[in-house]
Amino acid sequence: MLISTTPTVEGRRIVKYFGIVSGEAILGANIFKDIFAGIRDIVGGRSGAYEKELRRAKEIALSEMEEEAKRLGANAVLSVDLDYETLGQNGGMLMVSASGTAVLVE
Repeated sequence: MLISTTPTVEGRRIVKYFGIVSGEAILGANIFKDIFAGIRDIVGGRSGAYEKELRRAKEIALSEMEEEAKRLGANAVLSVDLDYETLGQNGGMLMVSASGTAVLVE
């Protein structure tokens, strides 16, 4: 499955549009990760725990989007957009959503 942020694929023709597909992932952040991330924010540096969770959420959202496109008969998802949000009272949940247009390309 070709997944791209571009609206076209150079050298390939779109023969059918299936419409918008999407995938979402909502992950909770562990309290210990929160504490260590807070310490890193104070002393500087990167928060590896949050980066790992963010990557995992992105992979889940893209995978769900791809599965929906496959069910429709698409072989590509174009114009993909990724959105990141924190949810909950203290931002304790991380949401990543991926959406794009499912198409059939030659």
